[in-house]
Amino acid sequence: MITPGNWQKSSYSGSGDGNNCLELAATPGAVHLRESDTPATQLSTAPGPLAHLLLRIKQGVYQGASL
Repeated sequence: MITPGNWQKSSYSGSGDGNNCLELAATPGAVHLRESDTPATQLSTAPGPLAHLLLRIKQGVYQGASL
């Protein structure tokens, strides 16, 4: 697995350098997610499924759902 080197903090995490941030990085064919307070734990997925999940969240499909 390719280790991402350019992590970017989510704009929804607010300003500052706190440790309550979602960070994203991309490598060829994958998107990687991690929390800044536990950077060794990472979630990787293909761009398509992540885009589908985010679209469904924006549509409110999971609002009030127990996941």
